[in-house]
Amino acid sequence: MSGIDLATPQAQRLRRPSWRDRRLLVGLLLVLLSTALGGWVVSRADRTVPVYAAQRALVPGEAVSAQDVRRVDVLLGEADERYLSAASDLPPDLHVLRAVGDGELIPLAATGTRDQVRTQVVALQVDTTSASMLEVGSIVDVFVNRPTGGASVGGRPAYGGPEQVLEGATVAALPDASSVLGGVVSQRPVQLVVPVDKVQALIADIDLGSRITLVAAPGAPRQGS
Repeated sequence: MSGIDLATPQAQRLRRPSWRDRRLLVGLLLVLLSTALGGWVVSRADRTVPVYAAQRALVPGEAVSAQDVRRVDVLLGEADERYLSAASDLPPDLHVLRAVGDGELIPLAATGTRDQVRTQVVALQVDTTSASMLEVGSIVDVFVNRPTGGASVGGRPAYGGPEQVLEGATVAALPDASSVLGGVVSQRPVQLVVPVDKVQALIADIDLGSRITLVAAPGAPRQGS
């Protein structure tokens, strides 16, 4: 083996990265992009938008004016387009299509024009007990007991069993009944928002002398709640 020179490996020196190194440039670009994206996400999450909230309970069919709403700045994220923007004045001919509670943000889907209203307000008399816990904006189911035309019971007309004729109707107003019958009130006037296609049947029950009872829906606004 003598006389043969073996090659000695040479140690390679590490080169300092330069601005021309493609991998360094790509890494810096990724860092800058992630930083910018993170900042955009944070700023987007912290962005408040002005929307309108109901100043009072709004009932279906009524026109909405500036006195009926107030501006609130809220964090809604991607949901901000679902609510009535307060970045400008209220649109003309704005009406409520479904009930909006006191203080509730006003959904765009709950508003429209007068031509889109499909309800009417019907005045009726109901038992004071069923009306005692109601307030404007209360959601109620309507039951009627129709007179049977048979013999009276204890001097009072006979009625058939109760039948539910409306579900989820809204109380529009509760007129003062303190002067009715000299202060002895057995019934209470109530103005109820009724779908247009149900108005005729309800008026027929009123004219027939049916007993009308309003039952508050679970979770609906009520006096004392």
